Order: sequence, then structure tokens, then C-alpha cells
Amino acid sequence: MTRIALCQVPVSPDPSVNLTRVREALARAEGADLAIFPEATLTRYGKRITDLAEPLDGPFVTGVAEAARRHGVAVIAGVFEPGQGLVHNTAVALDASGELRGAYRKIHLFDSFGAKESGLVAPGAEPVVVELAGLRVGLVTCYDVRFPELTRALVDQGADMFAVIAAWGSGPLKEDHWVTLVRARALENTMWTAAVGQAPNPAESSDGYGVGRSMLVDPMGVVRADLGSSAAVQVVELDPEVTARARSALPCLEHRVLGVNRS
Repeated sequence: MTRIALCQVPVSPDPSVNLTRVREALARAEGADLAIFPEATLTRYGKRITDLAEPLDGPFVTGVAEAARRHGVAVIAGVFEPGQGLVHNTAVALDASGELRGAYRKIHLFDSFGAKESGLVAPGAEPVVVELAGLRVGLVTCYDVRFPELTRALVDQGADMFAVIAAWGSGPLKEDHWVTLVRARALENTMWTAAVGQAPNPAESSDGYGVGRSMLVDPMGVVRADLGSSAAVQVVELDPEVTARARSALPCLEHRVLGVNRS
């Protein structure tokens, strides 16, 4: 068994406030092997991200690494990383000693529903799988979850769990989209999927980011935990034997037909 803390925290525009929230959440995640935080944990979305972006050895990631080391837990969290003019929307993966094990730059940018993430963020190019807490974790960020080809690429890189981090926008049917897409990515890949979104932040509610609904979904698409819409930290268990049983009953990854003729 691997114990995973779903850390559904509200996110402030102030990185120092958010670092305090990360530390508090890790203190509540007793017994977890891996703690997962939302996309944009560094600072809330907005034009400010170009000014507040930090390198991966900057004070925010360094502070998270210190907290990871203090509590002996691996951490995944979303930050903004300086680029050339634009920033990168980056998921960082730290092991339980606080060492950086990988960084995923979000590939699919949210230019939908009236938003234009590409005006501030440069896209990444490569899927990333990292080894944390005895698992090979495929990293997925928010809008990425709408693109099943990314999670299939992570499967092909040997992932045995997906970590989906998000600052999901509110709006008509948006919560339904989130739940449906997370469950679909889990089921079609017979893959444990831990999906963590920002909790709503009443002080910043006008931007619409953060619906909560962090979930652990098993390889048959069953929701094992759902944190609802309030700020919460919940430790859940991932059992690799469930994956083995699911793939024995439903060997859909073995049944894939690659290079299907589309004419």
C-alpha cells in the first residue's frame, strides 16, 4: 500500500501565504508517503504570475522541499517558472528528502471558455514520469486531462499512477467535466488516478478558479475518495493489487491497435 495525501488547499495571490498552507497541510498529512497539491500552488492565476514566477531553486520550492524533508513525505505541487518572456506552468516533484526528482511543464494550455493561458504561459513539450514513494507517477496538469493521448504516452513511459493537479475553473457543467474526465482517464488506462484541485478561495472568488472535488479514482473508474468543495487534507491508500486485478479482468491496454488506418 502507498498512502497519498490529497491536499485540497485554497490558493492566495501571495506565495508566502501559500507556503504556510503547504506546511500546515503536510503537518496534517501524518503517515502519508506522497502529498499532492494543486496546480498554481505558488500563486493564484492572473497577470501577476509573470512577476511572481520563481526558478526551481527559488524560495518557494526550497521552502516546500524543507517541509517535505521535515515530514518525510514526497510532494507534488504546481508552480510558475520563469521563461523567455512567458512563464512555464510547472509541476514539481520532490522526494521525501526534499530532492527535486522531476518537473513537468504543462503541454496543453487553457485557451478555452474565454480564457487565454497562452498569453502568459509557454507550453512544455515532453510528458514526464517521476519515481516517488515507490511509484512511477505520470504528471498531468489541469487542461491536460482533456487529452487522452497524454495519459497514454505516460502509460507507455511506465507510469503506474497519474497525478492530476488543477486550478479548475467554475462554470456551467465544469464540475461535471472534471469528474467525468478524471474517471475516464483512470478507467481507459486501468490506472490509479489521484486528482487534486484548488479549494475555492472566497477572498478571490471573482476569478472562478478552484472548485475542489479532489479525488482518488481506482483502475476501474470507481471514486474511492471525493473531498467535495471545502478545504481539506485526506490521506488515502493506493493498492497495486487492485491494478493487477483490474488489468486481468479488463486488459484494454493489451488490446490497443496502434496505427489504425483513418482513411
